[in-house]
Amino acid sequence: MLGTLLNIVTVLLGGGIGALLGSRLPERVRETVLNGLGLVTLVVGVQLTFETHNILIVMGSVLIGGILGEWWRIDAGLERVSEWLRQRVAARMGDRPMGRFTEGFITASLVFCIGPMTILGSIQDGLTGDITLLAIKSLLDGFAALAFASSLGIGVLFSALTILIYQGGLSLLAGLAQSVLTDPMIAEMSATGGVLILAIGLMLLDIKRIRVANLLPALVIAPAVVALLTALGVSLG
Repeated sequence: MLGTLLNIVTVLLGGGIGALLGSRLPERVRETVLNGLGLVTLVVGVQLTFETHNILIVMGSVLIGGILGEWWRIDAGLERVSEWLRQRVAARMGDRPMGRFTEGFITASLVFCIGPMTILGSIQDGLTGDITLLAIKSLLDGFAALAFASSLGIGVLFSALTILIYQGGLSLLAGLAQSVLTDPMIAEMSATGGVLILAIGLMLLDIKRIRVANLLPALVIAPAVVALLTALGVSLG
């Protein structure tokens, strides 16, 4: 939960500053900071990938996971969920235009909670207590909150409640799964997640737009492969 609490603090801080500054923060400053975070994200992805004991497990998990993700259209599904939530809020507002507070709250909540880094970071925090991914996400969300609040107001700050419930809940569920997962299973899951984090870094740097959400099934496949190989007595070294 430490990573989630850090995320909440950065959103509140960034949102508060954004509400005070308005649109006075130069775009070039935001761009440079995001590029820096993109570079750090690449480094973290490489470090996680090196945790593997057998790169073939990672490769197979990513390939099969990608095929399943494209088949199930996870990325498109997340976008549909996001749009559905927006429409539900708009419908509740009736004929009135969506207020700045409501728009800021909904927009920020969706951006901060629907995405691969939220899932990957929460799982890593819950399983191993490593908050590195959520720390990077926290910085990203902090600057995003600053940008949102500068135009949409203080409703952005209340998205911290959504982060607490959703992201914190994922970390708690991952912690419960720790009793089922062995160290080799966690290592291969982390290494596979590292590949997905590399993809996020490439997107932050505007190098390549990758449908990372469609690769998420790989996080389930990796530990399943390890369990199967262990049952068959196959060494992972």
